[in-house]
Amino acid sequence: MTVPNMTLNNGVEIPAIGFGVFQTPPEQTVAAVESALATGYRHIDTAAVYGNEREVGRAIRNSGLDRSELFVETKIWISDFGYDDTLHAFDKGAGKLGIEQIDMLILHQALPSEFDRTVTAYQALEKLLADGRVRSIGVSNFMPDHLRRLMAETEVVPAVNQIEVHPYFRQSDLLAFDTEHGILNQAWSPIGGITFYRDGSQGSTLEDPVIGEIAQAHGRTPAQVMLRWHLQQGRQVIPKSVTPSRIAENFDVFDFELSADQLTAIDRLDTGVRGGSEPEDVTRQNFWVDISEA
Repeated sequence: MTVPNMTLNNGVEIPAIGFGVFQTPPEQTVAAVESALATGYRHIDTAAVYGNEREVGRAIRNSGLDRSELFVETKIWISDFGYDDTLHAFDKGAGKLGIEQIDMLILHQALPSEFDRTVTAYQALEKLLADGRVRSIGVSNFMPDHLRRLMAETEVVPAVNQIEVHPYFRQSDLLAFDTEHGILNQAWSPIGGITFYRDGSQGSTLEDPVIGEIAQAHGRTPAQVMLRWHLQQGRQVIPKSVTPSRIAENFDVFDFELSADQLTAIDRLDTGVRGGSEPEDVTRQNFWVDISEA
């Protein structure tokens, strides 16, 4: 199966679906990525703080695929923000991945309380882009105010903003802001899983009756319906799994189409409840991780 590409604001093309390794233990990462590449995924998304860049690189080499066929994305953690520190973080990440050029390098979070470090870190990404060491640059978990502040002090508009988006947490205003400024929305946690509501109850998108009814109508799984919802609304998706059958299931989403009414029905499931950390709460003191050379 040939995966359609999406074109970034600098003309670089990225596959519409990628494979994520967030929370995948290093000892399971090689097999998971090998399975994904064998299935047909060509975009692999990792991060310094995941602790599995080296294993992603090993799986890429084991695949036998030509480097030009793959789109590799990784992220700089806040511990390595700052111009020189971020340049060094690129060296660490590229070294672990075993590649000379990274296709997409992004800042993993904003640092609202030390935004000068966010700016200088992004300026280092701009330098790496100008030098051809990366093909595209972007951000993750940035809110509209963070993006306004960043774009006011830098030259290159981020190519992507990788954010939490799923049927129970849609972030409509942020999606619209990114689109207005030519920033591709990348959905991490695109399937959602378990969501905890403000009243203390919990629910799963995979068991949602609205999504289940749509899935039944198409002869598909709830996960496939949610991924299709993202794709039809112009978002790039990064599902993850370590189970080969699920990896293949998540990839098989390009031969059916949801109706306008079905898309709207899924939109209406939004609870406004975030599953990840609040972007404004991220500080180096609370989220420090020493990203080693090893």
